[in-house]
Amino acid sequence: MTGAVIAKADVNRPDLRWPFPARMAERLTGQRVERLRRRSKYILADLSSGETLLIHLGMSGRMMISGDPSRRRLARQMPGQFVHDHPAPEKHDHVVFHMANGARITFNDPRRFGAMDLMETATAAQHKLLAVLGPEPLGNDFHEAHLIRAFNGKMTPVKSALLDQRIVAGLGNIYVCEALYRAKVRPTRKAGRISSARVAALVPIIREVLTDAIDAGGSSLRDFRQADGELGYFQHSFDVYGREGAPCRTPDCPGVIGRIVQSGRSSFFCAQCQR
Repeated sequence: MTGAVIAKADVNRPDLRWPFPARMAERLTGQRVERLRRRSKYILADLSSGETLLIHLGMSGRMMISGDPSRRRLARQMPGQFVHDHPAPEKHDHVVFHMANGARITFNDPRRFGAMDLMETATAAQHKLLAVLGPEPLGNDFHEAHLIRAFNGKMTPVKSALLDQRIVAGLGNIYVCEALYRAKVRPTRKAGRISSARVAALVPIIREVLTDAIDAGGSSLRDFRQADGELGYFQHSFDVYGREGAPCRTPDCPGVIGRIVQSGRSSFFCAQCQR
């Protein structure tokens, strides 16, 4: 999409999780995508109109890439590394971007928990969904001093603290479980009672877990697909998530993986290793 023009946008329903912005199809049609970026779990597409399209995939949303085979044979560049021929429209294809370069980008969301919005690019950081977010876990603003400061005096469990998007943006349940296991920190520990040295050690471990997951193409448990339609593979590398009752993978540890519920979310951990 970067550098390409949206020749036509199809908006096939009035809303997803929230109503679409007024005249969304009209405001997207004919605009060039100047830049694609991400903030937390939001995809942001800066447009030549001076507006930015915000996309959230929700629980089951996916962006699928397909191409026009007749145009692709003539074109010097394919519209993506992983391109399938245009499929027949599906029931849950709610928004479709027909790109001038022959690519088709389809937003499919069976549960309709996803969201889209349009906002002024110059003030996008002040959007109500973005303004409250903490630093990116792979960015320079997420560092040891920030996390130590954020945890200072905090009596919520460390698992809940790391899922708080105001402290660090974009961490999800799976990756927090995995990071706490690698750090040997029990998810029920009060964030403010963990030593500064152990809190500081969490920062590179969180980055390592996320990098490993990205390299593996993400985690496919039920709905997640990559843009080429393939599954992610990081679920095959989980140390704790979904492994209740299985032996701990730490060498010489006799523990088994347990499961508890925290704030409605499953936490998996080893009671022997994680303190």
